[in-house]
This record gives sequence, C-alpha cells and structure tokens, in this order.
Amino acid sequence: MIEHLSISGLGVIDHAELDLTGGFNVVTGETGAGKTMVVTAFGLLLGHRASPMAVRKGAERASVDAELEVPAGHPARSRAAEAGVLDEDAADDAAAAEPFLLGRAVTAKGRSRASAVGRAVPVGVLGEIGEQLVTVHGQADQLRLKSPAAQREALDAYAGAEFAEALRAYQEGFARYQQLCAELEEITAHELERRREAEHLQQALEQIDEAEPQPGEDERLKSESVRLGNLESLRDAARTAQTAVAGADVDAAENTPSAVGLVEDAVQALAPLADQDAELEEILGQLSDVSSLLTDAGNQMGIYAAGLDDSGPERLAQVHARRAELDRLMRLYGPEITDVLEWAAASRARLESLQGDESRIEQLTEEVQTLGSSLWQQAEALRTQRQQAGAALAEAVGEELAALAMPNARLAADVTATEALTRHGADQVAILLAPHAGADPAPLGRGASGGELSRVMLALEVVLSEHAPASTFIFDEVDAGVGGKAAVQIGRRLAKLARHAQVICVTHLPQVAAYADHHIRVFKDPEAAGQSDGVTASDVRSLTSQERVGELARMLAGQEDSASARAHADELLAQAARERPSAPDGSSRPAPER
Repeated sequence: MIEHLSISGLGVIDHAELDLTGGFNVVTGETGAGKTMVVTAFGLLLGHRASPMAVRKGAERASVDAELEVPAGHPARSRAAEAGVLDEDAADDAAAAEPFLLGRAVTAKGRSRASAVGRAVPVGVLGEIGEQLVTVHGQADQLRLKSPAAQREALDAYAGAEFAEALRAYQEGFARYQQLCAELEEITAHELERRREAEHLQQALEQIDEAEPQPGEDERLKSESVRLGNLESLRDAARTAQTAVAGADVDAAENTPSAVGLVEDAVQALAPLADQDAELEEILGQLSDVSSLLTDAGNQMGIYAAGLDDSGPERLAQVHARRAELDRLMRLYGPEITDVLEWAAASRARLESLQGDESRIEQLTEEVQTLGSSLWQQAEALRTQRQQAGAALAEAVGEELAALAMPNARLAADVTATEALTRHGADQVAILLAPHAGADPAPLGRGASGGELSRVMLALEVVLSEHAPASTFIFDEVDAGVGGKAAVQIGRRLAKLARHAQVICVTHLPQVAAYADHHIRVFKDPEAAGQSDGVTASDVRSLTSQERVGELARMLAGQEDSASARAHADELLAQAARERPSAPDGSSRPAPER
C-alpha cells in the first residue's frame, strides 16, 4: 500500500504532499488542474519514460517520492534484495527493514535518477520493483495482463487451491524430469569421449598397480642411493672411528691408544680414592658412563662397517632403476608419491562410474519415459481444470461488464495444448475480448477503445482480486464515455475491488467519486508561486467530509454552493454509504462523516 506521495516540480504541480489510505482513494479536479500529473507521478515510479517536458517551467527538476507499506516476503522486497539495496534478512522481515521508499527525479535537461530504499538504482530495476507493487490502468498505459505468462498466472490464481496443489505436484515431477533428461543427455552426448577417458584411466591404473608404489618410498630410496654411492668412504670412516674409540685388533702391528683405553686409565686412577671425596666419586661415575657409551659406540661402528658388504654396486643399480620408475609416475600423476596414490584412488572411482554408464543409460531411459508419460497425464488434467476456470472467469467478468455498460462484450480464456511440456504444464493461455456484438474475440488491447479497455480491466481486476495477492491499482479515466447508471456501477466495482486492494482512481464523475473512502482534489491555485510568470499552478490536498459535498456539487452542476447540487451530492454519498461493500474481514466500511 502506498502511504505517502510527494510530488515536486511536475507539470502544474509545484509541490504536493499526499497521504493515502487503504481502500478506495479518488482524485478529482477541474479540467486542466493537473489530475493526470498524479498518474504521471506513479508512472515515473514504475520506470516509465521520463520526458523533460514534464518538468514544471522554471524548475530545475521534477521529483516523485513514495513511502509504501510492503509486507515481509513480498516479491518487491525479494527484487530489492537481488538488486543489493535491501538486506536479505530485511526482505523477509518487514519489521526489521528500513521504510520502503521509491523515488524518481528528472531534470529539465532530460537526465533521470531512480532510487529504491534510499539507494540509487537503474531505472529498469525501479520499474521491476514498482511493477510488483502498483498496477496502472490508463488510456495510454500498457496492460498488466499483456503477456501470455501474465494471463496464465492470473487464470491459475483464479483456478483455486485444488488447482494450485495439482500444479505444485506437477512442477515437482517436472523438475525431476528435467534433471533426469539432462543427465541422460550428458551421458549419451559424450559417450565416445567417456569411452576414451575410461581406456586412458584403465591403462594408467595398470601402470601404477604394476609399480606398486609405497608411501614415502621415494625418500627412502633417495637416502639409500646416497649411501650406496659413498660405500668405500663410509666403510673407511667407520673403521677409523672404531679404532680411535675402541682400539686396534689384537693382531694389529701397532698398539695405538684408544678413547676407551684412556678413559679406563682415568677410572683406574680415581677408583682407589673415590670414597674419600664425594665430588671425586661423582666424577668417577661420569667417567664410567662415558666408558660404557664409548664401548657401545665402538661396537656399533664395527657392526655398521661389517654391514657395508661388497654388493653395493648391484644394489645401487637396482635403486636407480626403482627411482626412475617412481619418477616417471610422479611426473605423470603428481609431484609426490602420495599425490600419485591419491590420483589413483580418485581415478579408480571415476573409472567405476564410467564403466557403469551403459547400465545407467538404460535405467535413465526407462525413468524418463515413465515419468514423461505421467507428466503428460497430469498436464492434460491441468488443462481441463484451466479450461473450467477459464469458463468461470469469462462468465464472472461478463456479469461485471454488463453492469459497466458493456452488455454485449464477451471475454474468453482460450486454453490450447502445446507440443512440449513446460514447468507450467503443456498449455498456452490467451485471454481474448470481443468488445461488441458480432466482433471476433481478439487479444486484450485490440479492437476496444481506451475507455472500454479500462472498464474491461476493472472487471477483470474485480473478479481476480479475490484470488490474488493484495496490490495497488491506479485507474485513470476508467469512466470515460459513460454516465448515469454505468458510472454508479463503476463506482461500486471500484469499491468492491478496494475490499482486497488499495485503489486510486482519477475520475470526473461524481457517481464514481461518491464511493471513495478517501477523496483527494487537485486545485488550480492562482495565488501559488509561479503565477506571476504566467505558469498555471495546482495544489493537491485531501478533502474533509463537508468539502466532499462541495466537490461533488461542483462535479454535478459546476457550482459548489448550489443548494440543489449539494442536496444531490448528499444523496449520492448517502447511497454510496449504504451500498459500501464489506471490508475483507467482513466488517462494513464506515461512511464518511458529514
């Protein structure tokens, strides 16, 4: 619902602040006062083309700003979140959101700016957000139900809850159907490539399995290669170190001192006196430990030297060959042995998947055929329900059109089968109109005058409103070309539509204006700024109950103070109050105070 509208520098309107209410809002005024500028203001908020000619003479720019009440989860909030001007959390939580503001400005040089929720957006985004909130029906405006998709959505909403449940079940099956078809197409379209991939993986895995690489094997072989390449040097060093630590063999010609022998000499020198000094006894213990360590080290070096046998060259060749084999695998499948093993594990799983494609193709083909057959049956059932809903819609709209002075107009909802399944079934929906007796039904917008088309759209919106989410509807001159009883019926229909939505109507007929919950008048203001420059100025404001009587009198007789006209105006208001439709909750709307 639009709660507040601010207009500046637009046409004859210098500045206007307009508070709107739920229900039926009517805008009236003398010819040339600027009623159409109010509709133009809403059009700017819907992203319509902004002409610099709309900027008031002498003003730098024209601007329109609106504050709206938009419930949580509304599509407009979702679109604003997609555009990045509203947090996703705020899109679902209206209480936590900033005020929902829409704005548009156009300069006298033709530059245009748009904003949503206080942030600049492209004009196209403003239009996408606005069209979720406001629908304009005017003499030159495009139809809300102009596209086949919009007409199908309207008919589906009118079809009711049972149809909605059937459509939901169909769409769940269709989503699964699309998934299966995509998988089947992917497998069959790339069958040759998949066979080649399977052959390549099979050969690679055979090479890896034949080599049987082990984790860390490359590092172990590298260490062994270094050792085998320095075998003689390592053996000589070990023997020399053993001699230095433990002494030469008993058969050696020279009896050189050893580390073990020297430490033993030190132990023997201190042992007789160790019990006489605690500190000396501690040192003796340390020397004994050193002697044991040196003895163990000498033995280990002897064992190490003895283990360096003469098979080194043969073993070294084996190590080099093994390393070359592992290096080839690592160049192909990973920088490390662990990478090779991980690649092999992943490729083994991929190979199993590829080898299972043939059986998967058979399974998918069967599933697609079975599910497709079921979906066609569901689509036919949906078509039957749509056709039934279309007939009921045409009958309900026909009754409304008869009351709107179009008794010979016929509306038809044409539901025809398509050759392919879609997310919405297998139907094409077209809402057709024959505005006169003998006329062939044609798409909406063709063959009807602007006034007739406005009344048709009013009839449609009244019938559809009970089955569609609440919105704001703006009607410009919906009563063009009618009068008398037809005007009263238009007023009644607008009030009926306002039970479920906010309605704003620009009218010149008092019979229509009498049914409004809230009356706004556009005044020519000769005292307003700019009049000295020869520029017409207008003021826009809400009317009190007594002012409404005067405005209706002016619309009836051209004289606000005419007693007979005021009496007639009172009569119109009283009649409208008696016939005022109930609010959506079942309560009666209060009549305006007088």
